[in-house]
Amino acid sequence: MPILDIVTIPNPILKQVSLPVEKIDYKIKTLIGNMRETMLSSSHCVGIAAVQVGVLLRIVLVDISLNPKPHHNNGFLIMINPKITYSSGKLKSREGCLSVPDFTGNVVRKNKIEVEYLDIEGKKQLLKTHGFESITIQHEIDHLDGFIFLDKVSSLKTDVFKRF
Repeated sequence: MPILDIVTIPNPILKQVSLPVEKIDYKIKTLIGNMRETMLSSSHCVGIAAVQVGVLLRIVLVDISLNPKPHHNNGFLIMINPKITYSSGKLKSREGCLSVPDFTGNVVRKNKIEVEYLDIEGKKQLLKTHGFESITIQHEIDHLDGFIFLDKVSSLKTDVFKRF
């Protein structure tokens, strides 16, 4: 499976809203496989959205078990047409992004979420999660809605940091 090119800021595709997946066919499954290979080829990467590889479809992959710190997690997740149906609490954390390679930033997100999505077989799933996994899923779903983490920081002056 090929490693795909990552779309980076200021590419305007990152500001577009992704379209729902209508049918999970061979083409979609191939895209997901390529996204996974791309994610695995990037050090410290725990999530990727289809728009980050130039495809405006509502697909995200998340696997926080790839992070060296121990976290509660559900392993490798393929989320097609994900939608957050419940959220609570707040959690501030430092985020990075493949599409924003030179910076990290402090972002406040919901601590607990419930998300509905289709798995790769088209079966409806409901996931309840919290902490780092919740943050990662929210970050990737934001991509589907045309947002990057820089849109969520409180202050570009105090909450954004140059990556070394």
